[in-house]
Amino acid sequence: MQENKKRAGILGTGSYLPDNILTNAELEKMVDTSDEWITTRTGIKERRIADKSVTTSFMATAAAKKALEDSGIAADEIDLIIVATVVPDMNFPSTACMVQANIGAKNAAAFDIEVGCSGFIYGLSIAQQFICNGFYKKILVIAADTLSKITNWKDRNTCVLFGDGAGAAVIGEVEGAYGILNTYIGADGEGGKHLFMPSSVSVIPPDEITDKDNFYTIHMDGQEIFKFAVKIINTASDEILKKCGLKPEDIDMFIPHQANIRIIEASMKRLKLSKEKVYINLDKYGNMSAASIIVALDEVNRNGMIKRNDNILMVAFGAGLTWGSVIIKWAK
Repeated sequence: MQENKKRAGILGTGSYLPDNILTNAELEKMVDTSDEWITTRTGIKERRIADKSVTTSFMATAAAKKALEDSGIAADEIDLIIVATVVPDMNFPSTACMVQANIGAKNAAAFDIEVGCSGFIYGLSIAQQFICNGFYKKILVIAADTLSKITNWKDRNTCVLFGDGAGAAVIGEVEGAYGILNTYIGADGEGGKHLFMPSSVSVIPPDEITDKDNFYTIHMDGQEIFKFAVKIINTASDEILKKCGLKPEDIDMFIPHQANIRIIEASMKRLKLSKEKVYINLDKYGNMSAASIIVALDEVNRNGMIKRNDNILMVAFGAGLTWGSVIIKWAK
């Protein structure tokens, strides 16, 4: 467990979800699938889909404003904005810079990170370092993705999985033994070939791109990702518990990445956690990439499902391949 003089913690959370709901029944009319097939294999019943006019920066901004309100922190008090996304509005400027302008955080530095579904935990790990070394006092960590815009809606193996959403957290110094106890992040670039989107002008010039290659959509080897996820969620959980000097029974709330119900249930069983200690919203939103965990955390925060002094374990895995875990002693 870290012995820093300063301890970083979450001061407030917020989230944004598009109004439009796409159900499994509606997907049955779009591709060769069924509600039963989707539900039994993934646990997903519906997902939120952003309108064409709704951008990632719009959702990130909305979530950020709610997190600032929850924390009682003004935008001009924010020193740094980190946005985790794989669907930025543009290659540049960064989505973080767009959010900075939108909320009036005129004193904040800003940058994006791109680590897939692990993005929020990576962002927390970065923010923790800045807070603990005294470089910054208030940091806004946002995770936002409009995965519907890069989904191949003719591919039944992937289009049933993803949804759109955004979440945000204000990070700052907290007292005593509260806050982020530790983080654990990692990557295996050898596995990047199993989950990717090929679009890049540095690889293929724009005039050579054809739609037949689905250049701007998600490509995924589902079996390989499933095997990776089952293994790494256990490894990441074990490592962060060890780093914090805790045991599974010390965990009061487990928030795993919302990708597949079978992966979550296997992890619950291995950690011997009761259903009451595990938060699942996968059935309502599908996989929202980096936004999944922070949206879930915002819901348990606002619904009074966690209290001061609770130990919260969050674990994610995603494209890269990447992974991350964190344990927070809740300070709110």
